[in-house]
Amino acid sequence: MPKRRAAITAVGHFVPETILSNADLEKMVDTTDEWIRTRTGISERRILKDGATSDLGAAAVRDLLSKRGIGPDEIDMIIVATVTPDMFFPSTACLIQEKVGAKKAWGFDVSAACSGFLFALMTGAQFIENGSYKRVVVVGADKMSSITDYTDRNNCILFGDASAAVLLEPSDDENGGIIDHILRCDGSGERYLNMRGGGSLNPASHETVDKGMHYLFQDGKSVFKVAVKGMADVSAEIVERNGLTGAQVDWLVPHQANLRIIDATAERMGLEPSKVMININKYGNTTAATIPLCLSEWWMDGKLRKGQTLVLAAFGAGYTWGSVLMRWTAGNRG
Repeated sequence: MPKRRAAITAVGHFVPETILSNADLEKMVDTTDEWIRTRTGISERRILKDGATSDLGAAAVRDLLSKRGIGPDEIDMIIVATVTPDMFFPSTACLIQEKVGAKKAWGFDVSAACSGFLFALMTGAQFIENGSYKRVVVVGADKMSSITDYTDRNNCILFGDASAAVLLEPSDDENGGIIDHILRCDGSGERYLNMRGGGSLNPASHETVDKGMHYLFQDGKSVFKVAVKGMADVSAEIVERNGLTGAQVDWLVPHQANLRIIDATAERMGLEPSKVMININKYGNTTAATIPLCLSEWWMDGKLRKGQTLVLAAFGAGYTWGSVLMRWTAGNRG
């Protein structure tokens, strides 16, 4: 019997209307548009003025349902990848379930920072592959502006707010859907990328607020070094172990953290720049939303087509990193 595979059958996304440009940041911190663009590839990012991560995620799910032509009561499960939940509990998945009216679905959140979408995707895929459910929605959503210190010129230039969602269903194509994955973590990277305040280690207090412990902290140089190697290595590994070459990969879908990291990954895989999905210039680093946001935009533009081979790759806090090999099965658009 052929293996039952999970496949992405539809995608949707949502980005806020408010744009925070490099020119805007020049007025806030000591930086320049040229400095930001040459080092990161970012020109602007979106900011959610009113609302929370569940509002971002719910909008993406509604977009997904509309494109698939199904109702919220047809969803079996919702998994949300995020590091900016509305609150510790209830989960953002519960809040999204209520907002979209998915009364028959259950769900939970996954916390793996910028690798969160891949971790959540593969978790959801298991429920499809083992026959437990027929429709699992995986959401990547983050309101990074809520944990960004806009006096920190090294980090505030990087992040934006966005959400995107994919629908997983069983594939009737034994050559389609999710083919392979590699997921890894290394807790020794904790000190280089974290948010110290608010958890059981450092509960919220006047002291934690005064010390800025509720903002994201990142040692950029240290993270960059391991991210370049980690994301490139794991992307090359999944291609090689499946007997493929870079020429047989139609799209690299990388986490949008830094253009130099993306370029290094593509080079390691032997991919032409035209085969790499890049929208970091428009949105910055939206953490768990970056990969599905690329998928949604490329699919809607008609550039992502049925039968194409994709490698999804990410690196994030933890450290966490990974890659997913899949063959696209959703119908063509555009």
